[in-house]
Amino acid sequence: MTNRLAAATSPYLLQHRDNPVHWQEWGDDAFAEARRRNVPVLLSVGYAACHWCHVMAHESFEDETVAAVLNERFVSVKVDREERPDIDAAYMSAVTATTGHGGWPMTVFLTPEGEPFFCGTYFPKDHFLHVLAALDEAWRTREQDVRASGTHIATTLAASLRPPTPYAVEPAALSSAVERLSREFDDVSGGFGGAPKFPPSMVLEFLLRHHARAGERTSLAMAGRTLEAMARSGMYDQLAGGFARYAVDARWVVPHFEKMLYDNALLLRAYTSWWKVTRDPLAERVVTETVDFLLRDLATPDGGFASSLDADAAGVEGLTYAWTPDQLRDVLGDADGRTAAALLVVTEEGTFEHGASTLQLPVDASDPSWFEGVRSRLLAARADRPQPGRDDKVVTSWNGLALSALAGAGAVFERPDWVQAARRCAAHLLEVHLVDGQLRRASRHGTVGAARAVADDHGNLAEGLLVLHQVTGEVQWLEAARGILATARAFAADDGGFHDTASGAESLYLRPRSAADNAEPAGQSALAGALVTLGALSGDARALEDGARATAAGLGLAVREPRFGGWSLAVAEALVAGPLQVAVVGGGPDADALERVARRSPSPGLVVVRGEPDAPGVPLLADRPLLDGRAAAYVCRGMVCDLPESNAEALAARLDVPGT
Repeated sequence: MTNRLAAATSPYLLQHRDNPVHWQEWGDDAFAEARRRNVPVLLSVGYAACHWCHVMAHESFEDETVAAVLNERFVSVKVDREERPDIDAAYMSAVTATTGHGGWPMTVFLTPEGEPFFCGTYFPKDHFLHVLAALDEAWRTREQDVRASGTHIATTLAASLRPPTPYAVEPAALSSAVERLSREFDDVSGGFGGAPKFPPSMVLEFLLRHHARAGERTSLAMAGRTLEAMARSGMYDQLAGGFARYAVDARWVVPHFEKMLYDNALLLRAYTSWWKVTRDPLAERVVTETVDFLLRDLATPDGGFASSLDADAAGVEGLTYAWTPDQLRDVLGDADGRTAAALLVVTEEGTFEHGASTLQLPVDASDPSWFEGVRSRLLAARADRPQPGRDDKVVTSWNGLALSALAGAGAVFERPDWVQAARRCAAHLLEVHLVDGQLRRASRHGTVGAARAVADDHGNLAEGLLVLHQVTGEVQWLEAARGILATARAFAADDGGFHDTASGAESLYLRPRSAADNAEPAGQSALAGALVTLGALSGDARALEDGARATAAGLGLAVREPRFGGWSLAVAEALVAGPLQVAVVGGGPDADALERVARRSPSPGLVVVRGEPDAPGVPLLADRPLLDGRAAAYVCRGMVCDLPESNAEALAARLDVPGT
């Protein structure tokens, strides 16, 4: 036997192709070998930007002693959690149920039939060798007991996946969620809870939508404090834009330095929404810099977006990003170096490790042009440092999130270049990831992987295509979204919600289903949101009803634990608010002014399309004539329409648009 990862499409798996461990990809061959040899399976799950995955790889999987034990006594399977979220979700449920916590690297030992019997995360080398010896001895001397343990874990977890009780989508439930969030809000530093502190992007979107609908001030105050704190923190790259995965402290000073596509796409959407509510220049700056980061550092030649940048460079976490006062003076000179150190909170003691500091910006520079020069010089110097690795696989779900955010921000800030980047992304995904009418999870260098797409891939891509349709008026994006959501019916659950995997997908020991929005929208809430948007854009009553049922299926958890239900709550706000439809017909400056007002409205559930009256294939433009030969906006709320409006100021008053 040899290591079999050389042909993998996942950069994470390719990082392990030279290990002495005889790794295999997940599949029938690996489990057939385990049954033939009658040995357990080691399932090791991680991802390319995971710091502790790299540590365990260096300590254990590159070690000949560890490899010899694994190769003789186990079948070793390596999985990229970003490529196979279904496997990750199924076995992470076993890890958290049996150990009380989860995380990556995930280390699970399975019977040859795939049932988990021993679970963990990171193990130091010596501990790992003891675990291997103990499990090998248990399998050889008490195999039936071990198998019984695996069967018990598998059947217990499968039985625990009861359908949630649907919860009424109504204003009182959403107000209750805001009240619960206020109890956990950090009034000093923003965000919710203590360290480590993750960017609550979908919760912030919910809070902004709630304020826009209900006019409630607490929700806006929590969202605004958090968005400003994150933008000025060490978690935000003050030189190049873009957010790190999370902060290890409650004040957002020290990040865990990897940068993920899904975080930045979701935060780009949240900062755009904040700007629509407040017109805060900080929001606009963060939007612009985050788009710059996406297009400069994560864009792939084919038009998609790479998954992440590593936390480490040259094996050292944060090496690219941290500074000392001496390093600032070396680049900027004494005077500018001292001023920059004070402005960016770079101290002699250091705010990070080894006397180095992350860069923060508690207040804006008094001279913006001077600061732009400082940023440029520091960024140029930083480019000469070792750079983090890039996981350049293109994940359908996360590219769908980026597509939504780029197209939406491009429309709001009138940046056609951002919209064009969204177009390229959409075209790439539909050309490469849609195979014989079925969506795949990921590709790399234009070659699509074998893994089938899961629920959030369908929901997030469909939502992105629907946003692009609204922004461009181009029919092909609406039709593509409609087709993707039609195939997503294979994920439907009996209660109106959605499973993570389709009915014909590979069978695991349980069929994963998550109602919780964690780092990204759950498949159920992603599909709910896309169905609601499709219903609003097309008048498809079934899509709107299906979206409402799926939202209700996830809303009970979201109201009880709103930090883990942000997107379900945001979709619920869209349902309670309408949906709200605006169709702008006509051309010229008057139509431009009407469109600008509509695009910048913060109203939740708003869909906007512009085009000529009765444009083919665009339902919102059907039977929408010009108003006495002039451009007009047609506003419909909850499928009930007002008289058309030709005056931009009057339209702004109808849509509660802040001053432009």
